[in-house]
Amino acid sequence: MTRQTDLEAIAARYGTPVYVYDLDEVAAARRELFAALPEEFELFYALKANPHPELVRALREGEGRACRPEISSTGELAAALAAGFEGADVLYTGPGKTLGELREAIGAGVRLFSTDSVTDVQHVGAVARELGATAQVLLRVNSASASATTSIRMTGTPSQFGFDSEVLPSVMPELRAVQGIELAGFHFFPLSNARDEESLVGEFQHTIALAAQLSRELELPLRFLDIGGGFTVPYAVPGGRGRYPKLREELAAALDLHFPNWRTEGPQPACESGRFLIGASGTLLAGVSNVKVSRGRKFVIVDAGINTFGGMSGLGRLLPVAVQLEVDGETESASLVGPLCTPGDVLGREITLPPLEAGDLVAIPNAGAYGPTASLLMFLGRPAPVEVVVRGGEVVSASRIEHVRSYEGTLQ
Repeated sequence: MTRQTDLEAIAARYGTPVYVYDLDEVAAARRELFAALPEEFELFYALKANPHPELVRALREGEGRACRPEISSTGELAAALAAGFEGADVLYTGPGKTLGELREAIGAGVRLFSTDSVTDVQHVGAVARELGATAQVLLRVNSASASATTSIRMTGTPSQFGFDSEVLPSVMPELRAVQGIELAGFHFFPLSNARDEESLVGEFQHTIALAAQLSRELELPLRFLDIGGGFTVPYAVPGGRGRYPKLREELAAALDLHFPNWRTEGPQPACESGRFLIGASGTLLAGVSNVKVSRGRKFVIVDAGINTFGGMSGLGRLLPVAVQLEVDGETESASLVGPLCTPGDVLGREITLPPLEAGDLVAIPNAGAYGPTASLLMFLGRPAPVEVVVRGGEVVSASRIEHVRSYEGTLQ
């Protein structure tokens, strides 16, 4: 982690709010996750967690195997290409791919797509034929059942994501009739942020068994099997990444049971992760603008609100944040709020804080994922936060997202 003195120097140099991303921490997370998986696995990085090109590049370069990019927009495609990936490295996901987006992706060399409906597959096939290409299609499966009972469920309910597993047999004739594509395998994403290794292993075991069952029932040989993710790291609170000492052995055993020849004949297994790979790399530094008491409650007002750090806050899923505290230091209870002119600009209600006053610096840890690009960046016209990338304690780059309005005649 970047030292406190380094963080203070960065805040003094670039102002606040400012994100600091440590590439050494990104490299460590990549090593840990690859080590937790069987060596035959591929690993995708979900750019929705943070599409900053320096972070994406760090997951491609350096020692060890590269993470492949998993994207769901042409903007994320551009970020992956800017980080040095080729279109052929990319997995393109999402339930609402437009024909225009598909033309741009396939034109850039993307050939692997996760699909969520018959229409989605037909659109991929139509554009592939138009461009003289053949696309590899994964069928995303929305399983009717699940193993884990905790964590954020991503399957087993009505959803815009994936084919309901029970209806796949009835739509296979339509899917097989689509030209321009090859049905290459399955894509699962049953849960996010598993509470513990047992839950994650159980979900993966269930997924692999279901994939084998569907492959037999549908008479669909699998060349590729993406079993999803669920790897955990704290979000905006202190703590370390999840540990998975049994996962490697358990995954290999499950594949040996259901796909005895997987190492030589396929399917190629893969996992994906966003937050685990870059969450711990980021620290958000915010300056205290004001401290006030209202009817007995204290409010610490900082210059970073939900326009800066609003990752999914509208869903009420990821709050409250916590700040880094000195061990055995004095603390108090207060609400940490942003500067926006809305009562919804709350980062944490009645959380534990050190005694703070105007001019102090607040550090929010584990903020590398779902930061600026998951926030209400344009709300109230405030500038985006600076994003500083460091390696070995030295600044690699400093940048800021800018929004520019285009008028008729300059639109592209």
